[in-house]
Amino acid sequence: MRARNAVVVVSLLLLGLVSVIAFLSDMGIEMVLGSPLFERGIETLSGPHRRKLLLRAGKGLMEEELNRIWGEKCTKADIVINQGPTAPLPSGIPTYTVEIMNVCVTGCDISRIHLTCGWFSSARLINPKIFKRLRYNDCLVNDGKPLINGGTLSFQYANTFRYSLSVSSVSCS
Repeated sequence: MRARNAVVVVSLLLLGLVSVIAFLSDMGIEMVLGSPLFERGIETLSGPHRRKLLLRAGKGLMEEELNRIWGEKCTKADIVINQGPTAPLPSGIPTYTVEIMNVCVTGCDISRIHLTCGWFSSARLINPKIFKRLRYNDCLVNDGKPLINGGTLSFQYANTFRYSLSVSSVSCS
């Protein structure tokens, strides 16, 4: 009887361990270990990126994705923006690192990437060929030039608060 109980307990523990591993691998390694970009403060990052497709509520988004299959080569959803805190400036102003990635699954290069960015400004200089504010709520990425498929641009800015950045428009190259 004891051997049978031990087998049941070990089986349950193994099942639990396998479930935890499956859950963590489904979350993605970035969620488990943190992004190495933000830990080391690297200026650029390259390499393969994994894109998860999420089902969002709303008929409009579903129609956009269906149209994409038969119509457009790329959409603004193919540009992913990540940002996180980095070490502050010596003056104590917080800094943030921004990654802008082209994750187009059809192999497209994307140009004229515009972001909504409010009155974006930075106490740290940013190369205007990488990122610049044109006017209120309109920032241009990569001087309007194509961001190659799988490519990533990154920059750091310094401000007392984090700006909300989102893609407003793109052009397929």
